[in-house]
Amino acid sequence: MPTEPKRTSTDKPGTSPANRSLERGVEILRAFRPGSDLLGNGELADRTGLSRATVSRLSQTLVGMGMLQQEPLRKGYRLAPAVLSLAHAMRSGSTILQIAAPLMRALAESQRINVGLAAPDRDEMVYLESIRYSRRVAFRNVVSGQRVPMELTSLGRVYLATTSTARRKALYEVFKARRGKQWPPLLAEIEQSIMSVRDSGFCAASWQPEVVALAAPIALGETCYSLNVSVSSVERVEAVVDALRAPLLELREAIVSAISRRVDE
Repeated sequence: MPTEPKRTSTDKPGTSPANRSLERGVEILRAFRPGSDLLGNGELADRTGLSRATVSRLSQTLVGMGMLQQEPLRKGYRLAPAVLSLAHAMRSGSTILQIAAPLMRALAESQRINVGLAAPDRDEMVYLESIRYSRRVAFRNVVSGQRVPMELTSLGRVYLATTSTARRKALYEVFKARRGKQWPPLLAEIEQSIMSVRDSGFCAASWQPEVVALAAPIALGETCYSLNVSVSSVERVEAVVDALRAPLLELREAIVSAISRRVDE
């Protein structure tokens, strides 16, 4: 069962006791991932690093606020419908999704490829939209809200290329601890991807078998989103890159231009 990464040095917690209580409550909500149907106090404590007493107190508060539902007989909690309502409000109120989604779908349908848009969250990337039209059926289905590793994916490496040096170094420490002996060659791949983003405006990665993805950055305010296109293919990575480079960059420019027009209006 997937677990929630505990707070890392890349996070910026508040300082007041009130803020700490709020942060701890959010940590409990974050502990729920796909496959986490019901979590008890012990599991929540393990996933958040909080004491069982703190988890018990905050979980009851979240139940009272309608964010969690409690099942006394099974001694556990699950996310309440109000959480889904918040997610829907985020999606429907997102300017970049309103603009990008129709353009992404048009490209996916015309080229028979997969198109996605993601944003960073701690040391992972979260899909905001995922439109799947690849001609070859892949074993992996990607949906909105799904998380992928930042260090392995073209989506994540685009973000690493655009974030500050301090933030990138802090994330590298997280990746190094997570990957162990795999980290040195992985770091070399990431650095090469960063150079590609800076030189060519995109990077490519193939972290899943027979799946090649290209990604490019879209800066909007203080957030840098990652736009990607991908296909399931047995062709050489270079051949896929040659075929998808132009559609990706053209889509990025179309989205950026549409955002600029919206701002001007």
